[in-house]
Amino acid sequence: MQLPVQSQSTIYAEGWEAAAGPGDLVEIARSADRAGFGYLASCDHVAIPRRLAPAMSTVWYDPVATLGFLAGVTERVRLLSHVAVVGLRHPLLTAKQYATLDHLAGGRLILGVGAGHVREEFEVLGVDFDRRGAVLDESIDALRAALGPDEFPEHHGKLYDFEGLGQQPRPAQERVPVWVGGSSPAAVRRAALKGDGWLPQGDPRDRLPAQIERIRRLRDEAGLDGPFTIGAITEPLHLGTPAWDVGRRTLTGPPDALAESLRAYRAMGVDQIQVRFRSRSRTELTDQMAAFGAEVAPLL
Repeated sequence: MQLPVQSQSTIYAEGWEAAAGPGDLVEIARSADRAGFGYLASCDHVAIPRRLAPAMSTVWYDPVATLGFLAGVTERVRLLSHVAVVGLRHPLLTAKQYATLDHLAGGRLILGVGAGHVREEFEVLGVDFDRRGAVLDESIDALRAALGPDEFPEHHGKLYDFEGLGQQPRPAQERVPVWVGGSSPAAVRRAALKGDGWLPQGDPRDRLPAQIERIRRLRDEAGLDGPFTIGAITEPLHLGTPAWDVGRRTLTGPPDALAESLRAYRAMGVDQIQVRFRSRSRTELTDQMAAFGAEVAPLL
């Protein structure tokens, strides 16, 4: 699941999150650990322009700091950047941050990457917004090297060129999984050819089968047969019969009904689902998480 509190776009933030803080994040992360969730995710925005602030808000915690903080209060749950706009930073800087995070977390990092969409962020940092796709492509290649096992990684590309520069600590994992986010044709192709997984950006159920088939076709044509994780973001969930208006798109009902609906994702070829629970308080959220882990997850 994506962590609440750390990003507060009006599209999905609940009312209680505005007054929440670090203690709430700790309790939610520990609840995810206990309930058996696969990962917790955190977003990445450096700064939000005034024109977008009314919809997006300016609350976007730094993902490295947030996931590093929560690594120290959890034991099992994995830690995902969903997504890191890695083109905003030099790959060696990104590698230093996330390698340290993986080292400290005992090998629980999943590096989710994306191209980004806020022009002003790129402009103020001196990065070409219109070439962000090409920048991301090479950034992934450079990060593969910089997050690999070599103390002195080497990469020679059009945008980045480095060798003979050592970085320790190395990641705890031999290979940090890189999941590529986005649902545009370019993002899907990038995920298929450069990633270890795909993070769609809110594709509805009826769009997923065609996207998944394209990924499989692209990988087959390129001769890629290694492990690949296909994800999906589900509709909002509320386990049980809600006593308040949770919205018409929210899936509600008893555990078997929710499980039956969610199993449709597996039938499409989805490997992991990211869930979000409608809630009026942190306690309601953690109660929903615990119930989902105990009563729904075993049926998936």
